Amino acid sequence: MSDSGLPTSWEVRHSNSKNLPYYFNASTKESRWEPPSGTDTEKLKAYMAQHHSSAAVRQDGANNDSNEGKIRAAHLLVKHRDSRRPSSWREAEITRSKEDAMQIIKEHEARIRSGQVTLGDLATSESDDSSARRRGDLLVDVCSEGVDGADFECSGFFGRSEMQKEFEDAAFALKPGEVSSVVETASGVHLIER
Repeated sequence: MSDSGLPTSWEVRHSNSKNLPYYFNASTKESRWEPPSGTDTEKLKAYMAQHHSSAAVRQDGANNDSNEGKIRAAHLLVKHRDSRRPSSWREAEITRSKEDAMQIIKEHEARIRSGQVTLGDLATSESDDSSARRRGDLLVDVCSEGVDGADFECSGFFGRSEMQKEFEDAAFALKPGEVSSVVETASGVHLIER
């Protein structure tokens, strides 16, 4: 097992098209978005936080006319076995119950509200979403290819009907800088920061 916590022959690589890390087995040439079975999730969590997360400061971009009617948000997601896709970069197969996920997210919420940690700092190591490497910043992968085909511009903003309804309703109800209470969606349980 490597320092990354991945089984032998597995490594973390970076997708140029998605701008996200993925897992690659050098022996079998298999690639996947979720960690392979046999992964030490605690080691992987620490490795990904150190090597594959962005500490870039989020920009509001409020003066950009193309973002009118849209908002930018970050989130922390805790999945459970009944989530629509019960796997993540942290765990190949998520087996926790919805009740356990709710307890975890409420503990995260208490730490954030007490000022112990920010949502972005916590999302980097604790979120079950690939946005963890961007401190929970969704960026929504709403990217448009530049004129020459080589440059990409990502607004990081989303409008109505681009997210699951429960998530969207909660995010749009927040004022900039506010953190939601727990939000349940088909993906799992979230805390959202606008």
